[in-house]
Amino acid sequence: MTLRQLRNDKNMTQEQLAEIVGVTPSQISYIESGFRTPSLKVAMKIANVFNLPIEKIFLQSKEQKNTTLSA
Repeated sequence: MTLRQLRNDKNMTQEQLAEIVGVTPSQISYIESGFRTPSLKVAMKIANVFNLPIEKIFLQSKEQKNTTLSA
């Protein structure tokens, strides 16, 4: 499951998530788009928001993108 999917499932905007984890909305957008990798600190905060391990959010979404690019 991607960060965008998790955020949308909670009816949360990028702005709301950004405020909770202490970054800008544009940083959330870059993370969701794959243009930026979050710092460990930010990744941990995001994982806590969704009550999931970091790897469930970030490793799976990265693997999904690699699979899509390979197909």
